[in-house]
Formats: sequence, structure tokens, C-alpha cells
Amino acid sequence: MLDPDLLNILVCPETKEAVRLADERTLNAVNASIAEGEVRNRAGEPVVQPLQEALIREDGALLYPVRDGIPVMLMDEAIPLDPSH
Repeated sequence: MLDPDLLNILVCPETKEAVRLADERTLNAVNASIAEGEVRNRAGEPVVQPLQEALIREDGALLYPVRDGIPVMLMDEAIPLDPSH
């Protein structure tokens, strides 16, 4: 689990919007899409590893993976989301 102090200072590198932890429903939906081979990051690379944790940009448009407890705040690694998530 991410340190709450770290979460409070993290922002999207593109828009500088705040990020929040993805809820279980969102992670389950994204992981189901990953299992179906339907998820690509902003660099166009397929995402093949399920996510244990992730951060969502405040507007709900992008998801940043958290790998081994470390947020990956790189634009190419961001996963575009439907804003309704």
C-alpha cells in the first residue's frame, strides 16, 4: 500500500492534477480488460501484467500503474481510461 504522505504529493506529470488510489471495482475492470488483451498504454504497448495497485488522475482519464509499491508516473506507461470509470 502506498504511503499516504507520498500520495498527497503525487500529481499527473502531464496536467499536474491530483491522483488517487484506484478502487477495487476499477482495478477489476482494468484487469479483466488486460486478461482479454485489450489494454495498451499511451506508448501503444500492450499491458500484460495485472495491476495490484494503480493511481487514477483526478479527471478519471488516465491510470498510472503501481509496481512493487512504486508509482510509475511516466506518461508512456499511463493507461487511458474511459472517463466514466
